[in-house]
Amino acid sequence: MEREENKQAEEKVWLATSDRERDEEGHIDGFSAERGAMMGTEGGLVLPGFFGNAQLEESPALGLSLSSDHTDTWAPSILTSSSSSLPCLSPPLPPSVGLDGVLAEERLVLDVYRGGGEVLPVFWECVQERMRGLQYLRLGSEDEGVLERALGVLPRLTQLRSLTIRGHRFHDPQGDPLPGLLSSLPDSVSSLSLLVHLDLSFNHLSSLPLCLLSLSHLSDLLLCHNRLTGLPEGLGALASLRRVSLLGNRLVDLPRGVGLLCRLEELDVSFNQLERLPDELGQLQDLQKLELSNNRLRSLPETLGSLRSLRQLVIQSNDLRSVPECLRSLPLLDKLDLRNNPLGRPPTPPLIAHVTPVLEESEIPELHLRFHQQSFHVSPAGCHVYLPGGAELLFPRRCVNAVTQLQWAERRPDRKWVWLEEHDILLSRQLELRPHGATFEKPVEVCIPYHKARKGDAAVRRFDGRSWTTLPTLTRRGSEKHSCRPGGRPARLACCSVSQFSWFVAVSRPFLDSCSVSPEGALLVSQFDPGIKLTFPPECTTETRTVTMQVLQVALSEVQELTGDPHASASPLLCLSQTPSMHFLQPIRVQIPLPPGVTGQMVDMSHLHLMHGDPTAHTWTDITAQVSLYVTHIYAVFSITHFSWYWLWYTTHRCVSGVVRKMYHRLKQFRVRFLALQRKNDPEQVLLQCLPSDKAESRLVSLLEQYEGPQPSELCVLLEGEQFFAGFERGIDINADRPDCKDGRLSFTFYSHLKNIKEVHVCPTHPQQGTVRGQVSFYRGEVPNDLPEEVASKRKGHDNQWMATLPLRIPNADCDGSISGELNLGDPESGYLTQTNLLSISLRINHEWQNIGINLGISYDQLERIRNQHRDFGAQVLAMLFHWARAQQGAGPGAVQRLMKALVDSGRRDLAEEVEDVVTLGKRKYEESLKRVGLETAASSTDPQSS
Repeated sequence: MEREENKQAEEKVWLATSDRERDEEGHIDGFSAERGAMMGTEGGLVLPGFFGNAQLEESPALGLSLSSDHTDTWAPSILTSSSSSLPCLSPPLPPSVGLDGVLAEERLVLDVYRGGGEVLPVFWECVQERMRGLQYLRLGSEDEGVLERALGVLPRLTQLRSLTIRGHRFHDPQGDPLPGLLSSLPDSVSSLSLLVHLDLSFNHLSSLPLCLLSLSHLSDLLLCHNRLTGLPEGLGALASLRRVSLLGNRLVDLPRGVGLLCRLEELDVSFNQLERLPDELGQLQDLQKLELSNNRLRSLPETLGSLRSLRQLVIQSNDLRSVPECLRSLPLLDKLDLRNNPLGRPPTPPLIAHVTPVLEESEIPELHLRFHQQSFHVSPAGCHVYLPGGAELLFPRRCVNAVTQLQWAERRPDRKWVWLEEHDILLSRQLELRPHGATFEKPVEVCIPYHKARKGDAAVRRFDGRSWTTLPTLTRRGSEKHSCRPGGRPARLACCSVSQFSWFVAVSRPFLDSCSVSPEGALLVSQFDPGIKLTFPPECTTETRTVTMQVLQVALSEVQELTGDPHASASPLLCLSQTPSMHFLQPIRVQIPLPPGVTGQMVDMSHLHLMHGDPTAHTWTDITAQVSLYVTHIYAVFSITHFSWYWLWYTTHRCVSGVVRKMYHRLKQFRVRFLALQRKNDPEQVLLQCLPSDKAESRLVSLLEQYEGPQPSELCVLLEGEQFFAGFERGIDINADRPDCKDGRLSFTFYSHLKNIKEVHVCPTHPQQGTVRGQVSFYRGEVPNDLPEEVASKRKGHDNQWMATLPLRIPNADCDGSISGELNLGDPESGYLTQTNLLSISLRINHEWQNIGINLGISYDQLERIRNQHRDFGAQVLAMLFHWARAQQGAGPGAVQRLMKALVDSGRRDLAEEVEDVVTLGKRKYEESLKRVGLETAASSTDPQSS
């Protein structure tokens, strides 16, 4: 619940702030939002600096333009200051832009710079007259030292009417938002008597600063996502308040003084811990919107029937079993949201200790499984199951009526059973939960560990045996005591709630936002960048439709490398879709950030191109001249009537369509390298791996202790989910009786965030003495149908399939040419395993090898001798398997079945299924060979089981 609260609370904060400042028609008590757009009141984008003598002028076409004909009267005070004492901002400030770029029209926006608050004391020292008239100020609160110095200047800005001090403006290297560190305000803030708008969201406030109670003109108070546990009774002194947002805090109740806020129109206390509401709430005669969702309310006061101006009442996800009848008489109420409440259910009876076996107050028991524990039991008391590798399963109390046995298995991804949409990235292996279709009384939380992608958000997909569906997903960190790496950070988890077991995977997809658009209009804000907005005016549609917006980020370095233009850049790619698909009746206003490094006052409009993409034909058209496109300081705004793909580019190229098409294809490609290494103590054991090029060198260093071989291959290009093969050549071969072999080549499927690794045993192709110098080559296999032309044209080799070749060397080889050796188990009719098959199986066995040996009938003393004779873990497993295999040579049929049973008894059902696949493949090939020579009938009459 806390994770869901955090995510939804942050989205609501952005919507609350953006809704007031979304276009030129909006105002904050007399403050024009146009000036907010000029200065970039939202989004962490590049703003100009304050050095130089340039001055801004209004321009209807661009919103802003740069003039160098005028010199500001106060600029010399900055220029004469010591440059070494001036703070360094990130992103850096262009030297050609003046102070007006940051401080203009009594507005100062510093929360788009890291450490931007450091500039505030400098401004106060150098341009006090200008600062005394400052009316609009935005600060970030991620740096405690900078924040403290900025707060020292704050009380002097007595003309302020809007103040924002927020966290979550920047992200750490892991991509997590940095919290604000504001925990209190100085008492001298009470001198800001003209303040009408105050936003202190995403900080560490545990109580409401008392100095705020003297701000008699305060109209908007935003304290979202802090740590408030209570509010003072004196809150009623803020009689001018019209909008209060306290979502995402820890409030248990509201003070009675809230009833004195006679002008209050909007009150949001969702995502708190409210258990009751004061009767005085009914005194708010002007209240139009009341948000109470995701609390612990069990009842509502009858006084809510006095809220005659109330239009929206949202009380979803509480513990309400009834609602007051007086709500039916509210004359203006047009939205009442009661979802996720136990309405109509009888009150929960009190617990009786000696009758109820499950104590609600007790903690849910934990169960930590190991790799060999493929099954577990869940009782009505619930269970928190921790799986190897970081996955978690949370079974709530009474999700089952009796003790139930369940199974789990982790599968390697198979292209036939993995569904990826365009630009999707697979983040995890398949997690199979059995029995399939098992239904629970309450939803079970399934959390899948995943590797974070650089772009996109994580989602869980479920396969029910027929089709894939994307589930509502929340992300969080795993338990501290269940880290997937000893001593490391807990795993990232993608969590979903399910009522049935099946197959699950985690994928990364472009940032996706959606909303329903009614005839009244709507506003859609991107979670990727709140500066990306779609504004739907009233009467743009006659019926409600669902619109979806996906945002795809592009790296500036890739744009400049592909175009060869050092000044080229591109905004995020905007993919818009709707259901049903039809044109809008009114133009839809789209706002997107300008390309990085481009601002409204310096842009050359002849180099700015708005591209329209056709998702079906994959073509791009320049529509700049066909739309009404204008720019503000950091945003571009245009209007459309139908949805498609839109991409804003800044480049000196004349033929932009071809460049954009190439860049779009580049977004789907991954630059990779191949590794081919041999074990130092067993050169016939070869490790093959394909991984992104930036990880190849570090991976090679980590393997050199046990492996040796050539350097990684040259750069190649692969697509997510593309199949390729490894073929051993020039005197080296592998066993072809493997399920992952195709035409004598070892099959791989490339997934950029998985290991793409296999380890096999090789043998010389022909009987010979001495060293064999062979090679392994990597070839393309099946590829997606929409493979870009640029990729296909770069294929090498006579069949355009070859990608890379790496040398291998087997010293002192002595082989009789039979890759199965002398340790064949079983027979061709019933299925057999070769020596190479046993070697492959040994690579998958972990520390449970002794349990497998005991289940195979090997004595404990023999296992101890094997353990003492071989120090290397892999050698111990091989010695155990070979010792048992040699003993089976004269033991008659059934050896393979005994091995499979031992694996199942040891908790390795996954390995037993792989052995069964190998045996089935061998039997099928044997039957095909009989058909070719005409012996099928004779063989069938001799042994009916062989058919």
